[in-house]
Amino acid sequence: MLILGGACLERFANAIIRHKKAVIVVFVIAVAICALFSTTINVKYNMAEYLPKDAQSTQALSLLNEEFTHSLPNASVTVWNVSLMEALAFKHELQGLEHVVEVLWLDDVADLLQPLEMGSKSTIENYYKGNTAYYSVVILRGSEKEGVGEIRGLLGDRGTLSGDATEIEFVQTAAGNEVKNAMLILVPLIIIILIITTTSWIEPLLFFVSIGISVILNIGTNAFGEGVSFLTNAVTPILQMAVSLDYAIFLLHSFGKHRKECESVEIAMGLAIRESFSTVAASASTTLFGFMALLSMKFRLGADLGMSLAKGIVFSFVSVMIFLPALTLCIYKVIDKTQHREILPSFANIRKVLRKLSIPAIIIIILIIVPCFLGQSRTDFLYGYQAAYKEMTSGAAEGETTAEGEAMAEGEATASDSTVMVLLVPKGDVVREELLSNSLMEIPHVTSVLSYARTVGSGIPPEYLDDSIIGQFYSDSFARMVIYIDTPQEGDAAFATVENINAAAAEYYPEGAFSAGQSANLYDIKTVVQSDNKVTNLIAIIAIFLVLLVTFRSATLPFILLFTIEAAIWINLSIPYFTGVPINYVGYLVLNTVQLGATVDYAILLTVTYRRNRRTLEKDEAMHAALGSSFRSIIVSAATMAMAGFTLAGTSTNPLIVDIGKLLGRGTILSMVMVVVFMPAVLVGLDRAIGKTTLGG
Repeated sequence: MLILGGACLERFANAIIRHKKAVIVVFVIAVAICALFSTTINVKYNMAEYLPKDAQSTQALSLLNEEFTHSLPNASVTVWNVSLMEALAFKHELQGLEHVVEVLWLDDVADLLQPLEMGSKSTIENYYKGNTAYYSVVILRGSEKEGVGEIRGLLGDRGTLSGDATEIEFVQTAAGNEVKNAMLILVPLIIIILIITTTSWIEPLLFFVSIGISVILNIGTNAFGEGVSFLTNAVTPILQMAVSLDYAIFLLHSFGKHRKECESVEIAMGLAIRESFSTVAASASTTLFGFMALLSMKFRLGADLGMSLAKGIVFSFVSVMIFLPALTLCIYKVIDKTQHREILPSFANIRKVLRKLSIPAIIIIILIIVPCFLGQSRTDFLYGYQAAYKEMTSGAAEGETTAEGEAMAEGEATASDSTVMVLLVPKGDVVREELLSNSLMEIPHVTSVLSYARTVGSGIPPEYLDDSIIGQFYSDSFARMVIYIDTPQEGDAAFATVENINAAAAEYYPEGAFSAGQSANLYDIKTVVQSDNKVTNLIAIIAIFLVLLVTFRSATLPFILLFTIEAAIWINLSIPYFTGVPINYVGYLVLNTVQLGATVDYAILLTVTYRRNRRTLEKDEAMHAALGSSFRSIIVSAATMAMAGFTLAGTSTNPLIVDIGKLLGRGTILSMVMVVVFMPAVLVGLDRAIGKTTLGG
């Protein structure tokens, strides 16, 4: 974050004061433009798009699209109580839908004019069993919402629909409304907090206008590029507002203080800008570097989110330091007319209460810190949406007590506990294809393999068959195998099956084979994320350590502050492990950087105040005064951040956003407790060592 010298900062402040109306006009125009562009943002819902280009499943999908006209199925349709001919007629109805690209059913792999008993039982039962038909459907990519709607309209109550496309539609439908719902709850709560902590009824409006403008600028600029993920689109506005509201509070509190001392509002604002600039810059820098650590992730969803959040911090900083002073000077008379008495009590003696908790807190941290550190590294992760979608749809089925309701529940369970993979191997050796197909059938959880050698027969030359049949299995360079698996999309069984399939393919085709499908995608995400986690955390810690080193010019304080916040993070992330509840991997990664970058500000504020007081007071008195003066700012900031997290968790049906919200809300409270209870005892206890290792004492 930009740091200006004294003379430059004075000229900067004077320019804002002198051209305050022009500043407001420029910001209003920029906001209007960005608000217009915000309607054109391309929001992405498929997580696999963010895998590295060199990921195995990404290469497989690219080859599949280039080499074959037949796409990877992304939906499964189940229809109950239909005869064979009725099932065939329903397939033709599915094929006639506008957003359905392809439907794969029994007639594609077997001759329906022959008795079914003559065919392979395992193959037939993948498509038709007990008067129930199972279709593998390709819905047009990017049109999942429309395609799912069409199929549900055609299905009615005759069957069920599941698969990747339904999960994307589920996320897509919920995302837009949930952001609005979260804002409708969060904004009034924050207004109440700000009214309690300020002395003017109009000040909370100033906070929201300045930060709201930065949020709109950030959202609007997301339109310039290839688009953003639904996660970025959903959580960035709320997180940006929660982490940067402090900037506006710092400036207006400084302005209010200087107004009591200065003869004009212009002089008071000039002093407020100069005084708060370095504080806001330091606060923004730690948060900025925490977010920018996400840019290092190979799984580009983290980079997508990190870039948007980092950009939001910059816009918030600019809005608070330029727009807010100009707006405040234009309406300061309204602020004066809307004054009210202080509602929040004084916390001057809060140290007396918190001091009693310090020793127990230190003992507790010593006892739990190692188990928590180990526990957070062993947390089980979820990588997709299937579990959440299954939970949402199972409620309706469980509510049915009729025979049809029981069939619906059974059908949904069967559909959700199955997935499809496609294996691409070099073309030209039908015998190897047959050997691999047979080997794949021996793998646990593989229920069927559709390949030329297994479905048509290795003894029948491909040139004797119609192109429509050959095109399902061969391109110019590759042979295509469709593998049916009876596991959910993710989990130990699913990932073990993916590993076994890849190992079998590598054994017969050491020159290279590629697997695609949701389980393959999620397996690659898991592999990439495991390496991302270590790198991202290390970068965030190093970057924030350097900021603290420059801020305090101390060899000990950066370690104390980082340990305080990291301990809170370890406790927070270990809770899912000890409770046996898996969390979404993105929630884990984001929390590591966001909690560190955003809540280390509490530790910075308390430490800066303590070290300043220490110049004239004894260490206990200095900490007493430091907590008394900074506790209000810390608790207001923490309350805002925690409410933002819990609001996200409470209003979202997406497990990824729910996990981020829960972790953020709980983590913020833990960080605050560590800063105001644990850290004061450490700072006072190590006061002499800190003095000896800090430049200037």
